[in-house]
Amino acid sequence: MSGSTGQAAAWPVPTPLSKMEERVNHLVCKTLGLTLLSLFTLTVSTAWAAGGGAQIDLTSSPVGYLCLALFIGAYGLVIAEEYTHMRKSKPVLLAAGLIWGIIAWVYAANGFTHEAETAVRHNILEYAELFLFLLVAMTYINAMEERQVFAALRDRLVNAGYSLRKLFWVTGALAFFISPIADNLTTALLMCAVVLAIGRDNQKFVLLACINIVVAANAGGAFSPFGDITTLMVWQKGVIDFWTFFHLFIPSAVNWLVPASIMHFALPQEQPAPCEGMASMKRGAVVVMLLFLATIVTAVSFHNFLHLPPMMGMMTGLAYLKFYGFYLKRTHKNLPGSTGYDEEKADERIGDTVAFDVFRKVARAEWDTLMFFYGVILCVGGLGFIGYLTIVSKVMFVDWGPLPANVMVGVLSALVDNIPVMFAVLTMFPDMSAGHWLLVTLTAGVGGSMLSIGSAAGVALMGQARGKYTFFGHLRWLPAIALGYAASIVVHLLVNGRFFDGVPLT
Repeated sequence: MSGSTGQAAAWPVPTPLSKMEERVNHLVCKTLGLTLLSLFTLTVSTAWAAGGGAQIDLTSSPVGYLCLALFIGAYGLVIAEEYTHMRKSKPVLLAAGLIWGIIAWVYAANGFTHEAETAVRHNILEYAELFLFLLVAMTYINAMEERQVFAALRDRLVNAGYSLRKLFWVTGALAFFISPIADNLTTALLMCAVVLAIGRDNQKFVLLACINIVVAANAGGAFSPFGDITTLMVWQKGVIDFWTFFHLFIPSAVNWLVPASIMHFALPQEQPAPCEGMASMKRGAVVVMLLFLATIVTAVSFHNFLHLPPMMGMMTGLAYLKFYGFYLKRTHKNLPGSTGYDEEKADERIGDTVAFDVFRKVARAEWDTLMFFYGVILCVGGLGFIGYLTIVSKVMFVDWGPLPANVMVGVLSALVDNIPVMFAVLTMFPDMSAGHWLLVTLTAGVGGSMLSIGSAAGVALMGQARGKYTFFGHLRWLPAIALGYAASIVVHLLVNGRFFDGVPLT
């Protein structure tokens, strides 16, 4: 967000000790991720699965091991993104092309010329649905940011005169309830900007407030199909219908409230100095928010009543914004002080005298993230086509049982991004009851809160509150967060037991 970026530039330079700690953070992130992937390799190399139909079993061949090594190497670079300063999309895009190129070459050499093509087209279709859905959501978020919706909310909180303890709970609650509609990353950045504006001089408060925001944003995103990429993938896959997700509300709330209640007693009892300045929303901001809600309703209706992919409803909703953007562009010239629309200077001017341009909102989407999703989906899809996911599915969901497997999914999400973990589960598609699918949705969404590197919100806030919110600072509160994680699982088993349909929990 533009507002938070300006604040970050004015922060003091970290001390040598914080720089050293930052380097250790990078090394720990890399070591944890590579250790996990090494264990994954060990599991694969000790098992075997035979392919069906025209599939060739490559799990024990040098070609299979090469593809696995390519994915491990690429994801190692993803984990080390902050250390190498190389965007995470680059290695996975390359790995995806190489993995499928190797698969296609082997299949063609054995007389199967179209099997790999059919499989990769299926993966691309899954990505296309996710891509178009997220593109519309990101466009709306960017449009609301440009209309200063988030800046106005931030400044209202900053000028509300809350104590540090009250601000801790207000930002956590807002993160919990906004993330299901927007997304956990945008919500976390917005709330962190509020925390830094008010309590920048109190490092302990900033640390605890950022941990609370990360946990709350991830927990809030877990009970909504729109709150996190993992829930979106589960919904689009058709595993759980739209309204069933909201049965995770109570377990998600418990996941946030347990660690927040423990951290409350460590908060300083201070009253921060008042801040000055108040941003106001631009013309059309309220209509853009209403159109976003209408777009969500359209997507749900298309999926539930017309049995069409949700992304079709989202793309239809994009048309709402485009038509309204056309109206704003054509009517802005009638406003006092307007000098006409200048595309080259549209980002340099503020206020209602700048015409609304929807294509600028599309262009500002997180393209690195969208390309990263492509690479991950294609990489994991390739490993699944080779046969590795069949092996992992048998070990976790058959040998271990669905309950331990789904709990482990959350632990893995704390070490590696939850997106490849959840996509792997959906690709394996184990035979589970609705209760267990809700459980894996919950654990994949909230498990990343246990470590600061386990979610996009945590990684982003480490950069935004550099030197104040760190890996080791978050790690000190791991027991409290893990307690909330365990409590949310227990509560889910108690309040949503009817969804297990008599299927054994172990």
